[in-house]
Amino acid sequence: MRATLFALVCVACVETVPPPHRLGRPERSDAHLAVSWIGHATMLIQIDDRFVLTDPILVDSIGGGVSRRKVGVPIDPRDLPPLDAVLISHMHFDHLSLDSLGKIEHRVHRAYMPQGGLVYLSNMAFDAVDVRRWETMEDRGMQITAVPVDHVGNRYQLDTWMHSFTGWVVRYHGVTVYVSGDTAYTGADFRATRERIGHIDLALLAIAPIHPRNFMKAVHMDPDEALAAFADLGADRMIPMHFDTFVDSTDKPHEARDRLAFLAREKKLGDRVRILEIGQQAVVLPK
Repeated sequence: MRATLFALVCVACVETVPPPHRLGRPERSDAHLAVSWIGHATMLIQIDDRFVLTDPILVDSIGGGVSRRKVGVPIDPRDLPPLDAVLISHMHFDHLSLDSLGKIEHRVHRAYMPQGGLVYLSNMAFDAVDVRRWETMEDRGMQITAVPVDHVGNRYQLDTWMHSFTGWVVRYHGVTVYVSGDTAYTGADFRATRERIGHIDLALLAIAPIHPRNFMKAVHMDPDEALAAFADLGADRMIPMHFDTFVDSTDKPHEARDRLAFLAREKKLGDRVRILEIGQQAVVLPK
C-alpha cells in the first residue's frame, strides 16, 4: 500500500524524456495494414487509404498536469494524416484527452465514443457519434463495431453511475483490426467477439498496469492475460500497448514489455507478437 501511494503522489514529478523514435509523415504507400505506436493506448492504424487513431494522447501531461508522460509524444499532431476515425475506448483522462482532440479537430472526420460518452465531449469541429455494444457503424466502406470489454467508464469522482467503455473492431478492404482499450481479462467477451466478428488480422491489446495485482486485475490485463485474450480472439498477430508511457502503477520499468517478450518466446509465437517502441511503426500486411 505504501508503494502504491508513493507512485500516485510522484506521477507529477516525472521527467519526460524524448521518444526513441520520431514519426514524420507516417503514411505508407507500401502497406495494406500499418500501425504506429504513439504511446499508451494511442495507435495510428493505416488500412490502405484509411487512417484511424485510437485514444489520442498528444500532450505531455494529462489531468491538468497531474500526470506527466515518461516518454514524449513522437509526432507533431500537424504531421498526422487526415483521420477517417478517432476511437475513444472510455472516459478516463489518459484515454479521452480533450486537449489532444483540440490539436487535431480539423484533421478528424468522425469520432466514435462508447454509448453515453458524448456527454463528456466538448464542442469540436468534427462529427461524433456514440455506439452501442455490438452496433456497427459504416462510413465510406469502413465498418466500426463496438465490442464488449470489462472496465470502468466514469471520468470524475462523482459520476460513478457512468459505465461508458468499449473495445473496437475496424474493418476495411478485407482487413480486420481489434482494439481492446482498457479491460480486465474476460475470456467470454473475447470469445464472443471472435464468434461474431470472425477472422481478426491484428489485435492491439493492453498489457499493463500489472501491480498491485489484487487491485489492477479487476480492470487491467497483465501480459499473461493479454496472451490468453489473443488466443481467445483467434487473431493472427498482436501488438501490445498501454505500457511504459505514464506512471500509473507500481510496475518496474519495462516489466510488462519484458514479461510479454519472455512469454512470446516461451510459447514460440515468433513474429505473431510484435513489440514496438514509442514512435515505431510496423507494416503488418504489405501490399
